[in-house]
Amino acid sequence: MASTQILLCIAILGSSLLLPTNAAVAADSPTPAPLDIESILVKGSQYGTFIKILKSTQVMTQLSSQLKNTFDGITVLAPTDNAFNNLKAGTLNGLTAQQQSELVLYHILPRYYSFSTFETTSNPVRTQASGNEGVYTVNVTSTSNQVNVSTGVNQVQVTNALRSDFPLAVYSLDKVMLPDELFGVKPPASAPALAPAVSEPKKKKVPATATPTTAAVPASSEAADATTSDAGLRRNVEWGFALACAFVGVLSLF
Repeated sequence: MASTQILLCIAILGSSLLLPTNAAVAADSPTPAPLDIESILVKGSQYGTFIKILKSTQVMTQLSSQLKNTFDGITVLAPTDNAFNNLKAGTLNGLTAQQQSELVLYHILPRYYSFSTFETTSNPVRTQASGNEGVYTVNVTSTSNQVNVSTGVNQVQVTNALRSDFPLAVYSLDKVMLPDELFGVKPPASAPALAPAVSEPKKKKVPATATPTTAAVPASSEAADATTSDAGLRRNVEWGFALACAFVGVLSLF
């Protein structure tokens, strides 16, 4: 009996030495690789423009950090290169660096959405973009096999999932979502109020002063005066000549 108990104890001790502990199992199990959004998009092979904007705006770095500390997860709505090519020429270049950041953050939802979650979500759905008017939102309509996202400017269909496991879902879009805050029709600016017109005091009419005029002498009168003057001169000459002749005649008598 004693020998049997001794053998049983030896067997139990040996099995405990051969079986790995929980700590050993945990140490030997591979550590899951950190989620890499860029690798997922690169594998999809048609998201080069979206990757470029994610990097230039530093949103890629922000998302990588966010994924390490998230409890709600993240959903990325990734437009294809063809979706960007279909934008009007100059659309992206016409945006400031801040507006490009808002555009790409508009395609990030701050929680994990599966296709089934989209069906039960309430509108409006918040995005990670924000501006002077607050957080940018979208409206989602979903059926069993299709999800549409409306921005107020355009409507975009969510096509297929590049990744769908919590905490990160990445879906492909056939169009770029255009936020109303950046691309919506802005109301015309109201014209500034005009100051009331000031009426000028009426000027009193001053009667025109009559300017004295010199009576014009008719040309015919001047000519008549000149003729009269010539005739008088001739008459005086004739009288003078007659008097001289008479004086000479008197002198001849003496």
